[in-house]
Amino acid sequence: MTDRDHNPSSTHPPLPPTSEDEQFSRLRLLRSRRVGIATYKRLLTEHGTAQNALAALPEVARAAGVEKYEICPEAVIQAELNKAHAAQARLVMQGTDAYPELLNELQDAPPFLWVIGDVELLKKPMVSLVGARNASSLGTRMARALARDLGAAGYTVVSGLARGVDAAAHNAALETGTIAVQAGGVDVIYPAENTELALSMAEHGLRVSEQPMGLQPMARHFPSRNRIIAGLSQATVVVEAAAKSGSLITARDALDQGRDVLAVPGNPFDARAAGCNQLIRDGATLIRSAADVIEALSQMHHDAPQLPIPAPTPRRDSPPPAKMKTKLKQAAALHRQILSRLSPAPVPEDQLIRDLAVTASEAAPALLDLEMDGQITRQSGGMLSRS
Repeated sequence: MTDRDHNPSSTHPPLPPTSEDEQFSRLRLLRSRRVGIATYKRLLTEHGTAQNALAALPEVARAAGVEKYEICPEAVIQAELNKAHAAQARLVMQGTDAYPELLNELQDAPPFLWVIGDVELLKKPMVSLVGARNASSLGTRMARALARDLGAAGYTVVSGLARGVDAAAHNAALETGTIAVQAGGVDVIYPAENTELALSMAEHGLRVSEQPMGLQPMARHFPSRNRIIAGLSQATVVVEAAAKSGSLITARDALDQGRDVLAVPGNPFDARAAGCNQLIRDGATLIRSAADVIEALSQMHHDAPQLPIPAPTPRRDSPPPAKMKTKLKQAAALHRQILSRLSPAPVPEDQLIRDLAVTASEAAPALLDLEMDGQITRQSGGMLSRS
C-alpha cells in the first residue's frame, strides 16, 4: 500500500454508501495510514463495505510487511466532521449526483471532496485558468478578461487560489461563478493575502479540497491539487508560466487526462512566458481572447456554450503542421507508458527504454519531466523506480 498509488484495480468508483455509518467508515478508511486512493478502492471492491475493509486492514498491512498497524481512530474523523460543521463545509462523495462528472473520469479521482459555497457550480461546464504567481501586468489583465468573458459565456472558471493569475481569474469571475481548488484543507486559506477573496468565494463561488479539514498545505500537496484543477475542466488555459512551473504540471495533467491545453503567447524575452510559448511550439492552441477558447471548445463539444461577444477575426496565418499538433499528446502517452512499466522496485533505465521500444533521446525528456514532478525516482547504478 502506498499514499500515491495510481493503478487501481477498477476505474469504476465504489457504490455510494447507503448510511451515515458507512460514509463515516469510508472516510476513516481513506484517512488510515498508507491507504491511497487505489488501495481504498481495491479494499472496498474486495470487502464490500468500509466496515469490512477496516476490519481486514491490519491483516492486509501485516501481509505488506507493516507490523502493529492501527487504523485511523474514530475520534480523528469525528474531529474532522466537527471542523467541517464549524466551517459550513459539505462533503461530496464520488458516486453521488453532486460529484463532478468530468472529475469522476479520472483513475485517481478523489473519493471525497470537502466544499464550501455553491455546490451547483460543479454541474456547469468548466474551464481552468492557471498561470504565474508573479504575473506581469499584462498577464493579470489577460486573466481577468478571459475569466470575465468565459463566465459571461456560461463557463465556471476554475483555478488554484494562488496569487497572480489565479487570484485575477477568480476575482473577475466572482459574479458568474468560480471554483478554487485548494492544496490544504478547504477551511485553510492560503496564501493569507487572498483571505478576502476566499471569503467572497464562500458566498458567490465554491472552494474545494480533497484534503482533511484543517490541513496546512505543504509543497507535496500542490501537484495533487493541480490534477483536480485539470480534471474538473474541459480545457486548461495557461496564461503565463515559466519553463519549469506548477502551471505546466497542470497542463501536463490535463493532457494525461485527455483534456485540451490552450496557451496565451508572450514576449520571448520574458521568462514568465517561456512555458506558454513552449506549449504553443509543441502544438497547444494559441489563445488571444475568450472567443478563441470558445471556438476551440465548440469544435470538440457541440453543446458548448456560445460567447455573447463578436467572433474573432479569421486568422491569416496557416495552422501548425499536424505533426506539431500531436506532439503534446505523444509526450503524454509516453509518460503514461513509462509510469505503467515502473513500480517501487527499481529497474535499469536501459532495460526500461528497450521495453518502451523508443530511443534514448526520445525517452530522456519524458524521464526528466517525470523525475521533476516527483513521480519517478532515479537511483544509483542507473536504476529507476516509481515514487
